[in-house]
Amino acid sequence: MNVIAWKFALSGAVADNRRSFQRGRLSISHGLTATTGEFVKGTSVSLLKTIKKPSDLRALTLEQLHELADEIRTFLIDNVARTGGHLGPNLGVVELTLGIHRVFDSPQDSIVFDTGHQSYVHKLVTGRQNFETLRQQGGLSGYPDRAESEHDVVESSHASSSLSWIDGISRANKLMRNNERYAVALVGDGALTGGMAWEAVNNIAADKDRKAVIVVNDNGRSYAPTIGGLANQLSGLRQQLDKFRTHPAYETAMEKLKDRLKGSGPIGGFTYKSLHATKKGIKDWWAPQGLFEDLGLKYIGPIDGHNQRAVEEALQQAKQYSGPVLVHALTEKGHGYAPARADEADQFHAVGIIDPVTGLPVSKSSAQSWTSVFGEEIAKVAKERDDIVAITGAMLQPVGLKKMAQEHPERVIDVGIAEQHAMTTAAGLAFGGLHPVVCVYATFLNRAFDQLLMDVALHKAGVTIVLDRAGVTGPDGASHHGMWDMALTQIVPNLHLAAPRDATRLREELREALDINDAPSVVRFSKGSVGEPIDAIDRLPDGVDVLARLGDRAAPDVLIVSVGAMSELSLDVAQRLNSQGVSVTVVDPRWVLPMPKSVISLAARHRIVVCIEDGVRAGGVGSRLRTEMRAAGVDTALNEVGLPTEFLAHGSRAEVLDRVGLTAQQVARDTLAQVLGTKVPFARPLPGQDLPTGQIPKL
Repeated sequence: MNVIAWKFALSGAVADNRRSFQRGRLSISHGLTATTGEFVKGTSVSLLKTIKKPSDLRALTLEQLHELADEIRTFLIDNVARTGGHLGPNLGVVELTLGIHRVFDSPQDSIVFDTGHQSYVHKLVTGRQNFETLRQQGGLSGYPDRAESEHDVVESSHASSSLSWIDGISRANKLMRNNERYAVALVGDGALTGGMAWEAVNNIAADKDRKAVIVVNDNGRSYAPTIGGLANQLSGLRQQLDKFRTHPAYETAMEKLKDRLKGSGPIGGFTYKSLHATKKGIKDWWAPQGLFEDLGLKYIGPIDGHNQRAVEEALQQAKQYSGPVLVHALTEKGHGYAPARADEADQFHAVGIIDPVTGLPVSKSSAQSWTSVFGEEIAKVAKERDDIVAITGAMLQPVGLKKMAQEHPERVIDVGIAEQHAMTTAAGLAFGGLHPVVCVYATFLNRAFDQLLMDVALHKAGVTIVLDRAGVTGPDGASHHGMWDMALTQIVPNLHLAAPRDATRLREELREALDINDAPSVVRFSKGSVGEPIDAIDRLPDGVDVLARLGDRAAPDVLIVSVGAMSELSLDVAQRLNSQGVSVTVVDPRWVLPMPKSVISLAARHRIVVCIEDGVRAGGVGSRLRTEMRAAGVDTALNEVGLPTEFLAHGSRAEVLDRVGLTAQQVARDTLAQVLGTKVPFARPLPGQDLPTGQIPKL
C-alpha cells in the first residue's frame, strides 16, 4: 500500500473507531471514546465478566451473544494493544470460538487450536480474563497451556498438527468406549497448507465411525474461495441442504438407493452413476467441497464465520452426523477493527504495543533489526547474482524477503506452511543450477530436518538455510525458542554453520555461505535489534575473530569461545574475570561448523575453555568443541555454557536467560571458581602447582 492509500485507510480506521459500530464492530458503550481514544466501561453491564466457564455461554440469547462478541473484540484490542500479541487472528475467530464452546462440551470434548495463537477468545471464556501480563513472565501464555486450564489440550504453536491430534484423540475415545466425546480442531491461518494436515485428513476420513470435527477458519490468507454475491446467495441454500444431508436418515436412504440401483442390472447402475455425477458436479460448483468429500469427509459450508446463528447451526449439524465432518467457515482476519483490515501485509497478525484507536505503534525503535539487515543484504545479492532464489514457508515478510520479492518476484517462492517441501524443493533447485536460500524461523528447522539430512546434505546440494529468531526468542514461549538448531545441525555431515555476532558479520557470513556450492550452509541470527558493531582486534588466518586479550598473554588462563549473539555477554564476563586477576582471551569462531583449527590450538594454550552459546548445551557447539579437542589430543578443561535441555516458559529474552543462569555475573562466578579449583571442571594447574584452592570473591 502506498503512503497516500495508507493515510486514507488509516483516517477511515480512526473515524470508524470513534463512532458507534454495528454488530461485529466495537460498541461505543464499552469501546473507544470519541475524544480521548481510551476504552471506557460505559453504562452497559459486562457480559464477559459473567462468563466463568464455557457452559455459561449456553444461557445467552442470540442478541446477548452479539453483544458479547462486540465486548470480546473491545477487550482484545484494549489489552493486546498494551502488551502486544496475535491480535488479527483472534478478532477473526470470536463467533467460531463462542459457537464451538456452546455446541461442544469442553473439557469432555477436546478442542485443539491450529495454530494456538488463535486461542485468546478460548482463554476468555474458560476463566482467564486477566490479560494485563499476556505473554510476559508469570502471565498468561500466548498459546494454549495445560498448566493454565483443563480446557487446553495442545500447547505447541507449530502449525498443521491439529488434525493428527484429533485423529489420535478420536481413535482413543473410540477404543476407550468414550463414545459421547468429540474431538474438535479449529484450523486456520494457512495451517491447511501443511502436508501433515492432509496426511491426517486421509486417516480421519478412512474411519466413518469416529466423532471428529474439523472447523476450517478460512480467513482468506491461504486458499480461500472468493467471497461475493454468489457465495452469499448460496449460503442460505447450502445450510438448508446440509441440515438434510447430515441427518442419519439421509445417509441410510442414500445407501439403500445405491444398493437397489446398482443391484438392478446395467440400467440401474447407469442411472446411479448419472445421478451421482450430476449431484457431485452441482455440489462442487457451489463450493470447494469435492476434495474433502472425495476423501470421505462430510463437508458443511461455506458458512459466514461471523454469523453466530449460521456458525452454531453448522456445528450442530456436524455434531449430529455420525462420522468425521469438515465445517468450512469464511472469516476476516482482524474482523471489526478497521486498522487491522486496512493492513494489507497481514491484518495485524502480530502486533507490538500500539495505539488502540489508530493501530499505530506507540513507540518506534530506531535500532535496526537482524531481519532487516538480512533483508537488505539478500536483496543486494539477488541483484548481483541471477542464480539466487529465496524460499519461505508462509512468512515472506517476517523473514525479511519483502524487498527481494518486490524486485525479483519470480525468484521468491512461498510454499505455504510446508518446511519439509521447502527444503527438498531447494535441493531440486540446486540440482538445476541455482543457489536456493531457505528462510525460516529457527524453531521450524526441526520440521525439515530429515529433508536437510537426506535430500540436501546427502546429495551435497549447495543450499543456504537462513534461520531467523535463533536462540531465546522470549514472549512466544517453549515452542518458539530457536534453541535446538545448533544441536541438530552438528550431526549433518559436511554442513557449514555460521553464527554472526552483529550486522557487519551477518552481511559478511551470508555472502560466504552463498559461495558454498557443494554442501548445505546455515546462517543463524537472533530476534530483535541487532545492536552495535563489535569489531575484532585480530582475525586469524582461518577466519576466527579475536575480540579481546586481557591480562598476561604469555600465560593465559581462560579462553572464551563466544557463539553469535553471545559476544556482548562474553566480553562482559572477560572484564569481570580480568578485574580479579584472571587473564582472558575471547574469540568468535564466526563459523562454528566445521570447527576452525585455530580454536583448537588456542584451547591447548589456555588453562580452561568456556564456550558460551544460546542453544542447548547437549550436543551443542561446546559439545562439538570438546569432541574436536579430544580428537586433536588437547586435554584442556572445557565448560559448556548454554541452555538446559528443557522447555523454557515465556518471558523476555533477558528474563529467560537469567532464569537459566546465562548472565555475565553467573558465568564469571562459575569460571572463577573453576580457575581457583573449587568447582568442576577444574582449570589446568599452573606449572609446579597442584590443583589450586581458594575463596571465590564476590563479583
